[in-house]
Amino acid sequence: MTTDPHDPGAAHGLKTTLVVGLEIHVELATASKMWTAAPNVAHPDHFDAEPNTLLSPVAVGLPGTLPVMNKAAVEMSVKVGLALNCSIAKRSKWDRKSYYYPDLPKNYQISQYDIPLCYDGGFEIPLSNDEEPEHKHINIIRAHLEEDAGKLLHELPGGGFSDGSLVDLNRAGTPLLEIVTAPDFRTADEAVTFCNMLRDICRHLGVTEGIMQRGHMRFEPNINVIIENKAGETFKTPIVEVKNLNSFRAVHGAIIHEHTRQVEAWMVDGRVMGGGEKSTRGWDDAKEVTTLQREKEDAHDYRYFPDPDLVEVVVDEAWLEEQRAALPELPAAKRKRYIDDLHLKPIDADTLLAEPANAAYFDAVIDAGADSKRTGAFLLNTAMKRANEHNTTLDRLGATPQQTAGLVAMLANDKISSSAAEPLFGYCCESDETPEKLAEHHGLIQVSDDGALDAWVDEVIANPKLAQAVEDVKAGKGKAIGALVGAVMKLSKGQANPKAVSAKINEKLSG
Repeated sequence: MTTDPHDPGAAHGLKTTLVVGLEIHVELATASKMWTAAPNVAHPDHFDAEPNTLLSPVAVGLPGTLPVMNKAAVEMSVKVGLALNCSIAKRSKWDRKSYYYPDLPKNYQISQYDIPLCYDGGFEIPLSNDEEPEHKHINIIRAHLEEDAGKLLHELPGGGFSDGSLVDLNRAGTPLLEIVTAPDFRTADEAVTFCNMLRDICRHLGVTEGIMQRGHMRFEPNINVIIENKAGETFKTPIVEVKNLNSFRAVHGAIIHEHTRQVEAWMVDGRVMGGGEKSTRGWDDAKEVTTLQREKEDAHDYRYFPDPDLVEVVVDEAWLEEQRAALPELPAAKRKRYIDDLHLKPIDADTLLAEPANAAYFDAVIDAGADSKRTGAFLLNTAMKRANEHNTTLDRLGATPQQTAGLVAMLANDKISSSAAEPLFGYCCESDETPEKLAEHHGLIQVSDDGALDAWVDEVIANPKLAQAVEDVKAGKGKAIGALVGAVMKLSKGQANPKAVSAKINEKLSG
C-alpha cells in the first residue's frame, strides 16, 4: 500500500480518504419573516435594527398564535432548487422539529422532514483554475425551507461586558433554506469551491444578500475519514458536524483540521461510525481548531411530526414553469459569455461577477450599444473606483447605462481623452444630461481641428526650453516626444487630441 506523504495517516503507515458533505443555511432576503408579517432582519432595510425590534406574537411564540406561510420565501427557494437542477416536489408539508435552545421561542422549529420542497439536484464544480479544468459533479440531496432561530449575544448593546447571555429574537422566524449535499467532497478545496459557487448563484438569483459576516450564509461541513491499515482493513471514523461557519477560510481550516484530528483520535480510541456516535463541534478561528459542543441527535430525537397549523404546499405545473422562465442567467454561464462572446479577460469577468449589481450594470451598458471590451475597461478602471469611494455599486452611482454607453462611445471616437473620462463620468452621476452636452459644457471635448493643433504644436516647438526635446525627436529618439505632447496638452488645457498631437509633431519634425 502506497501512501500520500501529505496524508495525515502516512506517518503511521495508514492511507486515509477524507469524506465531506455540506449543509448550507441560506437566509432569504424577503421583506417579512417566514410565518409572520414582522420585518425580516436578512432584508437590507432592516440590517441595522436594534435588538428585539423586529418581533410579532408569532415570532416570539406566544400561545394561541397561528403561522401564515410567506409565499415569496417559497418562490425564492424554488428558484434556488431549479438553479441547482433539483426536482421540485408537487406536494410538500411542514413539520415540527422539537429541540430546546434559549433563542428558539417555541421550543420547536417549523421545518420540512421527509418531503422537502427541492430534491435530487446537483451541479459541476471545476477542480482547478485552469482555462479548461476538469469538473466534478456534486449531488444535492435536498433543499428544504424552514425558519431561523434567534441569536445569543455575549456583550451589552454598544459593547461592554455581560455576565450572562442576552437573547435577540430579531432573527427568529427568518426564512432559511437548508441545502444538503451528498458526501461527495474529498478535499477542503473542493468544498470551498462549491461554497463560493453556491453563494454566487444565490446572490445572482437575488434571494439573499449573502453577507457572510451577518450570517446570511452559514456552512456546516459533515466530516469523517475512511482509514485503511497495512492489512487492507478499512475503518470509518464517526461523523463530525462543524457548526455555523461564516467564512470560506473557516470552512477550509475546519476540514483540514478535522482530517488530522480524526485520524489521531481513532489511533487512540478506535471509535468508528455507528448509532449515537455523531457529534457537533465549533470552530475557533484564533486557534484554528475545532472544539466539542455536544453529541449529535439522530432524527428520531427531534420528534418530527406534521405541523397541524399549516396546510401542504402544492406546486402547480404552470406556476413552476413561470418560475423556471424567470430564472436569470447563472454566474457560470454569464462568465463563459463574458469571456467567449464579449472577449473579456477571465480576471475582469470575475471582478464584474463578484458583485451581481455591477454585472447587471455592465450588461445594461452593452445592451445600450457600447463596445464590450471598452466598457469593461472603463467600468473596471474608472467607474468602479468611484463606486468603491462611495461604498456602493455601479447602478447606484447615478449615471444611467445609456449615459455610460455614450461616454464609452466618445472615448472610442476620440471625442474625449482618457483623462477626461473620469470627471465626465462624475458629471453624468450628478446630471441626467447626455455625456455629449456635459462634455461641451465643461470643456472636455477633445480638439482635433488642424488649425488649432498647428498653432499649439508650433508654439511648443518654438519654445527654447523644449529645444533639446525637439532635437531628440529629430534624431529619432521616440521617447522624447512625450515631453512635447505633454506641453501641448498643458497649453490646450487638456483639450487637444494627444494622438493627433503626436502625429502633428512627427509630421513637422520628420523633415
